Amino acid sequence: MPKNNNKKKNIAIGAGVALAALLLGAASYSATKPDEPSSVTAKEESPADVSADPQAGVYPELAKLARRDAKDPLAQGRADAPVVLIEYADFKCGYCGKFARDTEPDLVKKYVEDGTLRIEWRNFPIFGADSESAARGAWAAGQQGRFWQFHAAAYADGSKEKGFGGDRLKELAKEAGVKDVGRFSDDAGSAEAKAAVKKDQEEAYGLGATSTPSFLVNGRPISGAQPDEVFDQAIEQAAKAAKPSGAGDK
Repeated sequence: MPKNNNKKKNIAIGAGVALAALLLGAASYSATKPDEPSSVTAKEESPADVSADPQAGVYPELAKLARRDAKDPLAQGRADAPVVLIEYADFKCGYCGKFARDTEPDLVKKYVEDGTLRIEWRNFPIFGADSESAARGAWAAGQQGRFWQFHAAAYADGSKEKGFGGDRLKELAKEAGVKDVGRFSDDAGSAEAKAAVKKDQEEAYGLGATSTPSFLVNGRPISGAQPDEVFDQAIEQAAKAAKPSGAGDK
Protein backbone atom coordinates (compact mmCIF):
# COMPACT_ATOMS: atom_id res chain seq x y z
CA MET A 1 0.00 0.00 0.00
CA PRO A 2 2.73 2.54 0.84
CA LYS A 3 4.33 1.77 -2.53
CA ASN A 4 1.14 2.75 -4.34
CA ASN A 5 0.94 5.99 -2.35
CA ASN A 6 4.55 6.81 -3.19
CA LYS A 7 3.91 6.08 -6.85
CA LYS A 8 0.90 8.40 -6.87
CA LYS A 9 2.94 11.07 -5.12
CA ASN A 10 5.74 10.81 -7.68
CA ILE A 11 3.25 11.03 -10.54
CA ALA A 12 1.70 14.12 -8.97
CA ILE A 13 5.06 15.80 -8.52
CA GLY A 14 6.01 14.95 -12.11
CA ALA A 15 2.76 16.41 -13.41
CA GLY A 16 3.32 19.54 -11.35
CA VAL A 17 6.79 20.00 -12.80
CA ALA A 18 5.48 19.48 -16.33
CA LEU A 19 2.71 22.04 -15.86
CA ALA A 20 4.95 24.59 -14.19
CA ALA A 21 7.57 24.15 -16.89
CA LEU A 22 5.20 25.17 -19.66
CA LEU A 23 6.55 28.67 -19.10
CA LEU A 24 10.06 27.47 -19.85
CA GLY A 25 8.93 25.58 -22.93
CA ALA A 26 6.77 28.43 -24.18
CA ALA A 27 9.59 30.92 -23.80
CA SER A 28 12.10 28.54 -25.34
CA TYR A 29 14.96 30.32 -27.04
CA SER A 30 15.30 29.10 -30.63
CA ALA A 31 17.87 31.48 -32.12
CA THR A 32 20.62 28.89 -31.85
CA LYS A 33 19.36 26.28 -34.32
CA PRO A 34 22.33 24.86 -36.22
CA ASP A 35 22.92 25.05 -39.95
CA GLU A 36 20.74 28.12 -40.43
CA PRO A 37 23.32 30.91 -40.76
CA SER A 38 20.95 33.49 -42.17
CA SER A 39 18.40 33.26 -39.35
CA VAL A 40 21.08 33.04 -36.67
CA THR A 41 22.90 36.06 -38.03
CA ALA A 42 19.70 38.08 -38.03
CA LYS A 43 19.03 37.24 -34.39
CA GLU A 44 22.61 37.75 -33.24
CA GLU A 45 21.83 41.47 -33.20
CA SER A 46 19.17 40.98 -30.55
CA PRO A 47 20.03 38.00 -28.36
CA ALA A 48 17.26 38.80 -25.86
CA ASP A 49 14.36 38.34 -28.25
CA VAL A 50 12.49 36.16 -25.75
CA SER A 51 11.11 37.95 -22.71
CA ALA A 52 12.18 36.51 -19.35
CA ASP A 53 10.30 38.68 -16.86
CA PRO A 54 11.93 38.17 -13.46
CA GLN A 55 8.47 38.67 -11.95
CA ALA A 56 7.26 35.48 -13.61
CA GLY A 57 6.17 32.61 -11.39
CA VAL A 58 8.47 30.63 -9.15
CA TYR A 59 7.66 26.93 -9.04
CA PRO A 60 8.59 24.89 -5.93
CA GLU A 61 8.65 21.70 -8.03
CA LEU A 62 11.38 23.16 -10.22
CA ALA A 63 13.38 24.45 -7.26
CA LYS A 64 13.67 20.84 -6.06
CA LEU A 65 15.79 20.03 -9.12
CA ALA A 66 18.79 21.68 -7.44
CA ARG A 67 21.07 18.79 -6.47
CA ARG A 68 23.20 20.65 -3.92
CA ASP A 69 25.86 17.96 -4.01
CA ALA A 70 29.00 19.42 -2.43
CA LYS A 71 31.12 16.95 -4.45
CA ASP A 72 29.53 17.79 -7.82
CA PRO A 73 32.45 18.75 -10.11
CA LEU A 74 30.02 20.42 -12.56
CA ALA A 75 28.93 23.00 -9.99
CA GLN A 76 30.47 25.99 -8.26
CA GLY A 77 29.47 27.81 -5.11
CA ARG A 78 28.41 26.67 -1.68
CA ALA A 79 26.12 23.66 -1.57
CA ASP A 80 23.98 25.53 0.97
CA ALA A 81 23.85 28.82 -0.94
CA PRO A 82 20.39 30.43 -0.71
CA VAL A 83 20.10 30.66 -4.50
CA VAL A 84 20.81 27.96 -7.07
CA LEU A 85 21.03 28.76 -10.77
CA ILE A 86 20.71 25.62 -12.90
CA GLU A 87 21.96 26.02 -16.45
CA TYR A 88 20.97 23.65 -19.27
CA ALA A 89 23.42 24.28 -22.10
CA ASP A 90 25.19 22.92 -25.17
CA PHE A 91 28.81 23.59 -26.11
CA LYS A 92 27.80 24.09 -29.76
CA CYS A 93 25.34 26.83 -28.79
CA GLY A 94 26.46 30.35 -29.65
CA TYR A 95 24.31 32.05 -27.05
CA CYS A 96 25.47 29.62 -24.37
CA GLY A 97 28.96 30.82 -25.22
CA LYS A 98 27.83 34.42 -24.99
CA PHE A 99 26.43 33.79 -21.53
CA ALA A 100 29.60 31.95 -20.47
CA ARG A 101 31.88 34.74 -21.63
CA ASP A 102 29.85 37.88 -20.96
CA THR A 103 27.47 37.20 -18.07
CA GLU A 104 28.54 34.23 -15.98
CA PRO A 105 31.91 35.66 -14.84
CA ASP A 106 30.13 38.69 -13.38
CA LEU A 107 27.58 36.47 -11.62
CA VAL A 108 30.46 34.52 -10.08
CA LYS A 109 32.14 37.69 -8.82
CA LYS A 110 28.95 39.29 -7.53
CA TYR A 111 27.08 36.34 -6.08
CA VAL A 112 29.05 33.07 -6.01
CA GLU A 113 32.08 34.51 -4.24
CA ASP A 114 29.99 36.02 -1.43
CA GLY A 115 28.09 32.77 -0.88
CA THR A 116 24.74 33.92 -2.28
CA LEU A 117 24.71 31.84 -5.46
CA ARG A 118 25.49 28.31 -6.52
CA ILE A 119 25.68 27.47 -10.24
CA GLU A 120 24.88 23.92 -11.30
CA TRP A 121 25.63 22.87 -14.86
CA ARG A 122 23.49 20.40 -16.80
CA ASN A 123 24.73 19.01 -20.11
CA PHE A 124 21.96 19.48 -22.67
CA PRO A 125 23.40 18.45 -26.07
CA ILE A 126 20.82 19.11 -28.77
CA PHE A 127 22.90 19.84 -31.87
CA GLY A 128 24.02 16.35 -32.80
CA ALA A 129 27.09 14.15 -32.36
CA ASP A 130 29.52 17.01 -31.80
CA SER A 131 27.39 18.35 -28.97
CA GLU A 132 27.23 14.91 -27.39
CA SER A 133 31.01 14.50 -27.64
CA ALA A 134 31.64 17.87 -26.05
CA ALA A 135 29.23 17.10 -23.22
CA ARG A 136 30.96 13.82 -22.45
CA GLY A 137 34.34 15.53 -22.65
CA ALA A 138 33.19 18.17 -20.18
CA TRP A 139 31.99 15.47 -17.82
CA ALA A 140 35.32 13.66 -18.17
CA ALA A 141 37.25 16.84 -17.39
CA GLY A 142 35.13 17.17 -14.28
CA GLN A 143 36.31 13.78 -13.07
CA GLN A 144 39.75 15.34 -12.72
CA GLY A 145 38.47 18.57 -11.23
CA ARG A 146 38.85 20.62 -14.40
CA PHE A 147 35.28 21.01 -15.62
CA TRP A 148 35.11 24.81 -15.36
CA GLN A 149 38.49 25.18 -17.06
CA PHE A 150 37.27 22.92 -19.88
CA HIS A 151 34.04 24.95 -19.98
CA ALA A 152 36.06 28.16 -20.47
CA ALA A 153 38.22 26.62 -23.21
CA ALA A 154 35.25 25.14 -25.07
CA TYR A 155 33.36 28.44 -24.96
CA ALA A 156 36.27 30.65 -25.98
CA ASP A 157 35.67 32.74 -29.09
CA GLY A 158 36.05 30.57 -32.18
CA SER A 159 36.29 27.30 -30.27
CA LYS A 160 33.03 25.68 -31.35
CA GLU A 161 33.84 26.30 -35.00
CA LYS A 162 36.76 23.86 -34.65
CA GLY A 163 34.40 21.06 -33.70
CA PHE A 164 34.58 18.60 -30.84
CA GLY A 165 36.09 15.48 -32.35
CA GLY A 166 38.41 13.20 -30.39
CA ASP A 167 41.65 15.05 -31.10
CA ARG A 168 40.02 18.42 -30.50
CA LEU A 169 38.68 17.24 -27.13
CA LYS A 170 42.21 16.23 -26.13
CA GLU A 171 43.46 19.69 -27.09
CA LEU A 172 40.78 21.29 -24.94
CA ALA A 173 41.59 18.94 -22.07
CA LYS A 174 45.25 19.95 -22.21
CA GLU A 175 44.26 23.62 -22.39
CA ALA A 176 42.06 23.08 -19.35
CA GLY A 177 44.94 21.60 -17.39
CA VAL A 178 43.64 18.03 -17.26
CA LYS A 179 46.61 16.06 -15.95
CA ASP A 180 45.85 12.59 -17.34
CA VAL A 181 44.64 13.00 -20.91
CA GLY A 182 44.60 9.25 -21.46
CA ARG A 183 42.21 8.80 -18.56
CA PHE A 184 40.22 11.77 -19.86
CA SER A 185 39.71 10.02 -23.21
CA ASP A 186 38.69 6.79 -21.49
CA ASP A 187 36.26 8.62 -19.22
CA ALA A 188 34.75 10.58 -22.11
CA GLY A 189 34.00 7.33 -23.96
CA SER A 190 32.69 5.49 -20.92
CA ALA A 191 29.20 4.27 -20.14
CA GLU A 192 29.30 6.49 -17.04
CA ALA A 193 29.77 9.61 -19.18
CA LYS A 194 26.95 8.58 -21.48
CA ALA A 195 24.62 7.94 -18.53
CA ALA A 196 25.49 11.23 -16.82
CA VAL A 197 24.85 13.25 -19.97
CA LYS A 198 21.62 11.36 -20.65
CA LYS A 199 20.39 12.07 -17.13
CA ASP A 200 20.90 15.82 -17.56
CA GLN A 201 19.42 15.78 -21.05
CA GLU A 202 16.29 13.92 -19.97
CA GLU A 203 15.84 16.33 -17.06
CA ALA A 204 15.87 19.27 -19.48
CA TYR A 205 13.47 17.63 -21.91
CA GLY A 206 11.21 16.75 -19.00
CA LEU A 207 10.98 20.45 -18.19
CA GLY A 208 9.80 21.27 -21.70
CA ALA A 209 13.10 22.90 -22.66
CA THR A 210 13.69 22.65 -26.41
CA SER A 211 16.65 24.97 -26.89
CA THR A 212 19.66 26.41 -25.14
CA PRO A 213 20.55 28.08 -22.89
CA SER A 214 17.71 27.53 -20.43
CA PHE A 215 17.92 28.34 -16.73
CA LEU A 216 16.17 27.90 -13.41
CA VAL A 217 16.83 30.34 -10.56
CA ASN A 218 15.34 28.81 -7.41
CA GLY A 219 12.54 27.44 -9.56
CA ARG A 220 12.08 30.53 -11.73
CA PRO A 221 12.47 29.70 -15.46
CA ILE A 222 14.58 31.99 -17.64
CA SER A 223 15.21 31.26 -21.31
CA GLY A 224 18.02 32.57 -23.46
CA ALA A 225 21.16 34.64 -23.02
CA GLN A 226 19.27 37.46 -21.38
CA PRO A 227 20.81 40.80 -20.32
CA ASP A 228 22.78 40.78 -17.07
CA GLU A 229 20.08 42.69 -15.23
CA VAL A 230 17.56 39.87 -15.78
CA PHE A 231 19.80 37.46 -13.89
CA ASP A 232 20.77 40.05 -11.28
CA GLN A 233 17.15 40.78 -10.48
CA ALA A 234 16.12 37.12 -10.40
CA ILE A 235 19.03 36.20 -8.11
CA GLU A 236 18.50 39.14 -5.76
CA GLN A 237 14.77 38.48 -5.50
CA ALA A 238 15.42 34.79 -4.85
CA ALA A 239 17.99 35.63 -2.17
CA LYS A 240 15.54 37.99 -0.49
CA ALA A 241 12.77 35.39 -0.59
CA ALA A 242 15.13 32.79 0.90
CA LYS A 243 15.91 34.91 3.97
CA PRO A 244 14.35 33.65 7.20
CA SER A 245 11.29 35.61 8.27
CA GLY A 246 12.34 38.69 10.22
CA ALA A 247 15.97 38.57 9.08
CA GLY A 248 17.42 41.97 8.37
CA ASP A 249 19.49 43.08 5.42
CA LYS A 250 23.23 42.57 5.41
